[in-house]
Amino acid sequence: MDEQAFLTGLYEAAIAAADPELALAEAMPAKPKGRTVVIGLGKGAAQLASAFERLWDAPVEGVVVTRYGYATPCKHLRVLEAAHPVPDAAGLEATEALFGAVAGLTEDDLVVALVCGGGSALLPAPPEGLTLEDEQALNRALLASGAPIGVMNAIRKHASRIKGGRLAAACAPAKVVSLVVSDVPGDDPAQVASGPTVPDHVDARAALAMIEAWNIDVSDRVLAHIRSEASAAPVPEDACFARNEVMVVASARLSLEAAARKADEGGIPAVILSDAIEGEAKDVGLVHAAIAREVASRGRPVPAPVVLLSGGETTVTLRGSGGRGGRNTAFLLSFLHAIDGQQGIHALAADTDGIDGTEDNAGAFADGTMAARLREGGEDAMTLLARNDAWGAFDRLDALFVPGPSGTNVNDFRAILVRPDGA
Repeated sequence: MDEQAFLTGLYEAAIAAADPELALAEAMPAKPKGRTVVIGLGKGAAQLASAFERLWDAPVEGVVVTRYGYATPCKHLRVLEAAHPVPDAAGLEATEALFGAVAGLTEDDLVVALVCGGGSALLPAPPEGLTLEDEQALNRALLASGAPIGVMNAIRKHASRIKGGRLAAACAPAKVVSLVVSDVPGDDPAQVASGPTVPDHVDARAALAMIEAWNIDVSDRVLAHIRSEASAAPVPEDACFARNEVMVVASARLSLEAAARKADEGGIPAVILSDAIEGEAKDVGLVHAAIAREVASRGRPVPAPVVLLSGGETTVTLRGSGGRGGRNTAFLLSFLHAIDGQQGIHALAADTDGIDGTEDNAGAFADGTMAARLREGGEDAMTLLARNDAWGAFDRLDALFVPGPSGTNVNDFRAILVRPDGA
C-alpha cells in the first residue's frame, strides 16, 4: 500500500464533504420582497459566494472578504482580499465595505452572511481610541499565547466594532440569515470568525479573566477599552436579532464521517476519536501517538488495522522567534518523536483550508522512521519543536503536504493509519 496516497485520499474525501455548493444547497433561504445582500468573510468566503450565486436565481449584491490568494471570481458580488493571520490596512477597507453594503436596509430586505474561519483576522475594526496597530499587536499576542480559539475570540470581540454580532446589528431592520462553515470545536457559530453576525453572552468581565488566566500580553490601551462601557457587545436577546436565523452548513464532524466512509471503502475500518480536540499541539501529538502505539502493539482499544481520525483546533505557544510552521506540523513533530522506531504507523495532519500557519503547506506526513532520519541529518525532533521550527523539520524530511487552498475550512484533519506491530 502507498500509505501517503491512502491518507491523501481520506483528506480529499473530507474536503469534498465540505464543498461550498453542497454545503449551501440544502440551506438556501426564502427570497425576500426587497433586496438580497450577501456579505461573506473567511478563508473560504469567495468559494461560498460563487456557489451561492450559482444556486440563487434572483438579483443579488454584496461584498465578501477572503485571504490574499484565496479569491475566486464572482459575477455580482465584490470580492476583496486582506491579510491573515495578522490584519492589515486592506482589512480595514474591507470592513468598511461590509458596513457600507448593509447600510440603509429595510425590513423587506435579506442579508445572507456566509461565514467561515479566518474572518477574525481579515476584518480589523478597532473601536474609537484604538488603532490598527493595537489590533495587530493584540492578534500577535493571542496567536503566541497558546490560548484556545474560544478564549481568543472572546477577547477579540471586546476590542472590535464588527465582531460579537455587531455586523448583524448594523443590518437591522433587515433579516440576517447566517450560513456558517464551522472551524471551531463544538461548532458554536458565535465562535466562527468571532461571530460578526452571531452574538453570545460572553461579557467583558469574562474576557478580562481570560486575559489574566492565560497571561496574555495585552496593551494597557486595549485593556482600558475592554474595561470601559464602550466594549459591551450585543446579546442574543437584543430585539435587532429577533428575526435572524443561523445554520451550520459544514463542519469537522461531517468531514470526518466522510473520511471514515472512504477508509471503509478501501478496506480499512475507521474510528473517529473526536471532532473537537483542543490543547497544545505537541501534547495532543503525544496523546495520539500513545493511542496509536497501544493499537499497534496490543490491539486496544481497537484492533489494527485501523484508521484513527480526529479534528478540532490545537494551539502552539510560541517560544522565541525564527521558527516556521503551524499547529499541524507541530502536532506531527511531537507525534513522530513519540513513535520513534515503531513500524506500521503512518499519519497525516493538515489544515482543511490548505494552509498550516504562514507557509504554503497544509500539513505533513509522519511515520516511525522520521525521528531517526532527522538524527542522521544532525537534527533532533524535540529541539526543532522547541524552536517552533516544525516546518523546517518536515522540509528536511521531504514530507510536507502541499495541496493548495481548498476553498473551505472545517479546521484540522488528522488521520493515523495503524497496522499490527511489525506489519
